[in-house]
Amino acid sequence: MMHPRPSPIAASLYTLRDLNADVIVMHGPHGCCFRTGRLLESDGVRVVTTAMAENDFILGAGEKLQETLQEAYDTFNPKLMGIVGTCASMIIGEDLKEPIENLGLDCVILPVESHGGFGEGDNTEGAIAVLNAAVEYGVIPQEEADRQNEMLRLATHVEKTRGMAQGKYIKPNFGDSKEKVARIIVKAIKEGKNVAFVLNAKKETSYLFADILNCDFSPLVDGAESNKDIENLHFIANLDENIGLPRIRQHAVNITKELNETGIDIECITGGLDEYPITPRKAEEYLKEIKPDLVIVAGVPHALYVEELDCETVAVTDGPRLVQPLNELGYSHVIAELDAHSKTLGIDSIVDSDFGMMIRSVIEWELEEN
Repeated sequence: MMHPRPSPIAASLYTLRDLNADVIVMHGPHGCCFRTGRLLESDGVRVVTTAMAENDFILGAGEKLQETLQEAYDTFNPKLMGIVGTCASMIIGEDLKEPIENLGLDCVILPVESHGGFGEGDNTEGAIAVLNAAVEYGVIPQEEADRQNEMLRLATHVEKTRGMAQGKYIKPNFGDSKEKVARIIVKAIKEGKNVAFVLNAKKETSYLFADILNCDFSPLVDGAESNKDIENLHFIANLDENIGLPRIRQHAVNITKELNETGIDIECITGGLDEYPITPRKAEEYLKEIKPDLVIVAGVPHALYVEELDCETVAVTDGPRLVQPLNELGYSHVIAELDAHSKTLGIDSIVDSDFGMMIRSVIEWELEEN
């Protein structure tokens, strides 16, 4: 593995967030997963730490964990809490369940034995540990955990076979000129070509990638008052509102509502926002039916079998190290959006993307020129 990858600890934190946990206690040194913990505060999750010190590595820190749990409960009055183990606490074999049993607090507390390495495997193992704990403590049914686990396994497969986790070193690349590609899209719509936008986004990053669908192309077409009036313009998205953990389903509700308000109908729903490894299969079937001249895939474009499409294609990704693999898969053009995760934490509505703003600018320039 040539590139640093997200750790199981971070995956545990994000999965607890998606379960709508109120508080997460990191059982480890105060610096462990510092950035992720701080970012999640923007999403309304209180992340605190037991701040294990050198003596705790020798003598144990069970009492410190119990004291932190009690203080977090008294301070935040949570309904759902999580304890996430770290390399330090897991290596010395800390018992995460004993403090929960000793305190008997009036809330659900999920103990998650996850750390960043030493045989722990892929980052998705941290999410699986949370799901298993959620089943044990009655937060979600076994069927949902099984579905989630399968999606995580498939997501890992996509990254290892088609993404940046293939093992070789990939130099960061910021892709093609956003203005150049935006002009290609605008020209195709203006000329009446068959154009399809595919949102295949991952969880909260969908708020950024949905912005690319949320452009008003109607000024380019005579007689069109909104995108609904453009016959050869198609929108496909993984925005099923009934699939996923609570927070993920709400993201789909929020985005669909906003797109509808701006005159955009999703004509093909491919699945949920956590099903991005498999939703391209339905998108591919629909694309074969409508036979587009140009396809724009935003979010996780490497999960779609672009090599099977016989048309011009645009990939919009959030990873500079994904640009090269996407070119190798066969995309005609690749756009890189930066900081998708940090821009969408704590958000409940579509946010401006750099590429979406460029498309809008090109539309304005085109109207001024004519």
